[in-house]
Amino acid sequence: MKREGRKVRAWMVERGITVSEVARLAGVTRPIVSATIHGQRNNRKALRALLDSGCPVRLLALPEDMKGKEAA
Repeated sequence: MKREGRKVRAWMVERGITVSEVARLAGVTRPIVSATIHGQRNNRKALRALLDSGCPVRLLALPEDMKGKEAA
């Protein structure tokens, strides 16, 4: 399954979560978070910050090494 960035961004907008907030939580830059949201990267810190913010796993198309750890 491919990550659908538009759906992730829509989820974020509905909840008032910004890319900057996710970047701050993850300790990475905004471009890294944006590229991760749109499936161009698989930055684990950004993905973890999205999960910790409540983003549904089904929207994130997690890499294999993160599957099963989403609640960790």
